[in-house]
Amino acid sequence: MRIPHAHITLTVNGEPTEVAFAPYKTLLEVLREDLNLCGTKHGCELGECGACAVLLDSQPVLSCLVLGVECEGRRVTTVEGLASEGRLHPLQETFADLGAAQCGYCTPGILVTAKALLDEHPRPTRDQIRDALSGNLCRCTGYQQIFEAVEAAIAVEVPVADGRRSVLDTREHSARGPSEREDASEASGGGAPRALKNAASASGVGVGPHAK
Repeated sequence: MRIPHAHITLTVNGEPTEVAFAPYKTLLEVLREDLNLCGTKHGCELGECGACAVLLDSQPVLSCLVLGVECEGRRVTTVEGLASEGRLHPLQETFADLGAAQCGYCTPGILVTAKALLDEHPRPTRDQIRDALSGNLCRCTGYQQIFEAVEAAIAVEVPVADGRRSVLDTREHSARGPSEREDASEASGGGAPRALKNAASASGVGVGPHAK
């Protein structure tokens, strides 16, 4: 017996998207199998590891626990949607600079979760970072580099008409040179030693989606 397909319209990484899929599929499966967005990872598929995290209407969710049909009319952001105008998101830059990814399998979920944190709390404490990422498991790094990379992504707030804007304005951050980003990071109290950054950068650590 042929299973009828569900048809939904949603916004994926800023683009209006129509997709048809079997109605039992999770958002994770729809993203990877029907939309070919493979940065979001299969992990435990039990909601325990955080590897499948994406943003749903700007809030982090575990896509292995969300049915695709629940996403009609909603906004989904995956790790592929973090870069802007050909430039990496500041979090992606600092994760690479500080060696916050080793095997990289958990990194996409951590990046989108960290983005949600910084969008809501532009200057989080270490405890807030630790709490926000408590559902994202990493078996490689020991978490210290991850926390430092999130802190290093915090830029100096710029006054605007409504009082402030997100510290993660990608265009402003990316327009700075590497030394300027390091100086701003260290001035904010979240930067790791410059020697560590240089060593991590020289090692060519990759950040972002890996092949299936």
